[in-house]
Amino acid sequence: MSHYTTRVRWNRAGAAFSDNRYSRGHTWEFDGGTVVSASSSPQVVPLPMSVEAAVDPEEAFVAALSSCHLLWFLSLAAKRGYVVDDYEDAAEGVMEKNAEGKVAITRVTLRPLVTFSGERAPDRAALEALHHAAHEQCFIANSVRSEVRIEPR
Repeated sequence: MSHYTTRVRWNRAGAAFSDNRYSRGHTWEFDGGTVVSASSSPQVVPLPMSVEAAVDPEEAFVAALSSCHLLWFLSLAAKRGYVVDDYEDAAEGVMEKNAEGKVAITRVTLRPLVTFSGERAPDRAALEALHHAAHEQCFIANSVRSEVRIEPR
């Protein structure tokens, strides 16, 4: 069993609070020392209470799914003898009401574009099989109820 921890910090910094106009800006601190500026999405909480330049949980959720898929894809491609030169994903999450009427990220679509070199590259069927296998192995995808789509470009 593995455990993963982060420290999330927020401080009122003297602002009024009961008027609901406090800053949603906060930080995520990871075990390797990386600190990320985070906030609510300006689509959820209007500026200036949100921090537009910060990462919001919805973006992080989509990025976590994309990153997990990338890491499994690279591992599986290497095991199959493919050489990956570049991998870029234009991932997108959709937030709307789910079947229970609750607002949720109901769908995440990954659109990976992979460039290969070397003596051989996978054909379309092999590429789709690699993406399918990566999706099946992804811990994050296996942890969520949202539909996760993979649409290789």
